[in-house]
Amino acid sequence: MVFSYFRNRTGYIVLGITIGHLLLISTQVNNERGVPVFGAMVFGMFSEVQRAGIFVLNSGKSLWTDYLSLQTVRDENKKLKEKISELQVQQQEDRALMSEARSLRALLDFRTESPFETIAAILIGSSASPEFRTVTINKGKTDGVRPDMAVITPAGVVGRIVMPSARASQVQLLIDRNAAAGAMLERSRSQGIVVGAGSNYLSVNYLSRMSEIRTGDQVVTSGIDGIYPKGLLVGEVESFQLGVLDFTEIVIRPAVDFSSLEHVLIILTSPVTVNFEDAE
Repeated sequence: MVFSYFRNRTGYIVLGITIGHLLLISTQVNNERGVPVFGAMVFGMFSEVQRAGIFVLNSGKSLWTDYLSLQTVRDENKKLKEKISELQVQQQEDRALMSEARSLRALLDFRTESPFETIAAILIGSSASPEFRTVTINKGKTDGVRPDMAVITPAGVVGRIVMPSARASQVQLLIDRNAAAGAMLERSRSQGIVVGAGSNYLSVNYLSRMSEIRTGDQVVTSGIDGIYPKGLLVGEVESFQLGVLDFTEIVIRPAVDFSSLEHVLIILTSPVTVNFEDAE
């Protein structure tokens, strides 16, 4: 075993001497260009190391540049998305303002041309119960508002004042199940009573079986209730059925969209002194 150790060691020594000898010779031997072979070998090895180092450095630099560019693009995309969101919100606000402006313009035009003395009001609340369809407006006794005054929009009848306070009033909507108004078919002049159903529809009671009625007929106020002036639009006939003695289930689609009420007019003039149809 000792012999094997010395033999391996001797082999390593001989190999080292041989390599050293070759290196020594290479330093003395020149290639065809006159450059020492050893110097050319060392230069070649170090040049490859340099190339590898430069490649790694450039790759790392390129990756860092790409990363920074990607971060910049992400930041720009984030800012663009935020800007788009702001513009969308602004567009919705502008659309709402335009819609309100159109509503106010229609209200002003109607008020100007109307034969009634009216006062404009804004909705500030509504009832939470579907059984009692009422809204609250920002005008009251100090503005000349009294019970049973008619409330309208340019589209048609809204309801009546039921409880005025000093600076606000409660309005019973015409679709409330306890609401009613004298009405007639505009085309045939047949009269009846429009009543609320607690939903978004109305019905007509006490209409003679002899009355001529068609789907799409306009229903207007008759003025017999002493609240609503004659000729105000209530809605149109959507469907009806003929019973044995009179009509049953006459469904009226209201002219007013009660789900989007914002501005209304209160008629301060007594309905006895003015007729909307005569004014037209």
